Amino acid sequence: MGLGAAGAATLCQLARRGAAAVGIDSHSPPHAYGSTHGDTRITREAIGEGMQYTPLVRRSHAIWRELEAETGRDLLTQCGGLIVEAAGGGAAGHHRHDFLSSTIACANRYGVPHERLDAAEVTARFPQFRLDGDESAYYEPGAGFVRPEPCVDAQLTVAERLGAEVRRDERVLAIESNAGIVRVRTDRDVYEAPRAVLAVGAWVEDFIDQRELLLFRVYRQVLTWFPIRPGAVDHTPGVMPVFIWGLSDGNAFYGFPEVDGERTIKVATEQLDITTTAEAASMDVDASEAQSGYAVFGPRLPALEPQCQRAVRCLYTVTPDANFVVDEHPDLPGVLLVSPCSGHGFKHSAGLGEAIAQLVTTGTSDVDLAPFRIGRFSEVRAAG
Repeated sequence: MGLGAAGAATLCQLARRGAAAVGIDSHSPPHAYGSTHGDTRITREAIGEGMQYTPLVRRSHAIWRELEAETGRDLLTQCGGLIVEAAGGGAAGHHRHDFLSSTIACANRYGVPHERLDAAEVTARFPQFRLDGDESAYYEPGAGFVRPEPCVDAQLTVAERLGAEVRRDERVLAIESNAGIVRVRTDRDVYEAPRAVLAVGAWVEDFIDQRELLLFRVYRQVLTWFPIRPGAVDHTPGVMPVFIWGLSDGNAFYGFPEVDGERTIKVATEQLDITTTAEAASMDVDASEAQSGYAVFGPRLPALEPQCQRAVRCLYTVTPDANFVVDEHPDLPGVLLVSPCSGHGFKHSAGLGEAIAQLVTTGTSDVDLAPFRIGRFSEVRAAG
C-alpha cells in the first residue's frame, strides 16, 4: 500500500523474488501528491543522519545502476556533493546540530572517499557559491542526485514486467488482520494476503492510532527553481555539486546543479514548525512562499536571478528522532509499517525496498533494520 519511494522499490523487489504481489496507490504514481517528486533528490554515502543508513544507500546506488541497464532510464548522477557549515552553525541535517562532524565520522568509518575543505578552497573550486570565509566543508565525489519520478516509474515497470499487479487511483479504506491473514478493503476491491506492507507516506496518520505516542508529524515544504543569470559560470553537474548548507543563524538550505539544460537551479529550505496533513496541505504555492527562501540562499548563490521560475510543494513525514520506522504495525499483525521519512528517505529507498522484500518473504534481511523499530520511542519516553 503506497507506491512512492519505498512502496515502488518493495514491489519491484518482491516481483524479482517471484512473490505474488499487488501494489496499491490512491493516485497514479509517480505523482506529486506526496513526497516522491520534484525532479531530483540528493544522494550521498556518508550519512550525517546516522551510520546505520550507509549500507542502504550503497545498495541503492547499485540497484539504480541495475535498473538503468535494464530500462535504459537515466536515474543516478554522481556529480559530487558538498556540505558546508558556517562557524557556529550546523543546522543542516534534520534537527542534527553535529551534521558535518557526523558526516565526516561516517565517511571515515565506511571508507567513503572525501575531502575536508576550508572556505577558501570551496570558493576556488566551486565559484558558484559565495562564502563568508569562516565556513568548513566536506566534499564527497561519489555523491550526487537521483531522479525520483523516473526511479519510481522504472521500478513499477519492472515489477509489472515480472508479474506484479499495480493498482493505480485506488484508495485503501480499511485494513484488518485476523488468523494470519491481512484483509485490505479499497474503494474497488478486497485483497487478502499473509503479509502486507504499509508505505503510505504522509497518509500514515490514517492507519495508526497516535493518541498514546505521536510517531508521525507531517510538514509541508516548498521546492523552488530559480533561473541562472546569463553569462554566469558553469552550473552543470560535474562542475557544480549538489549541496547542503548550514548557516550560523540556524537556517539551512540545500540544492542541485543545473539539470538537463534547463538553466535553473533547484534550491529549498526546510520548515519544521507548522504541521499539516496529507489532505489539508495546499498543492498551490503562493508567490511569497516561493520567494521567502531567496532571502536565505540568494546571497550565497550569486548567479541566481531573484524571481522564482517554478515552485511545488512536498510533504515531510517526521518521526520524533527524524529517523525511519520499519517495524510490525502495533495493532495489525502481518502488516509491516514502513516510513522512510523525515525528509531524507529517497536516497535509501531502493536498498530499503530490497531489505523489506527479503524480510517479508524470508523473515530476515541483509541490511540490519533493527535501528528502525518503533519500540525505541517507548524506551526513550520511559527513560525520560
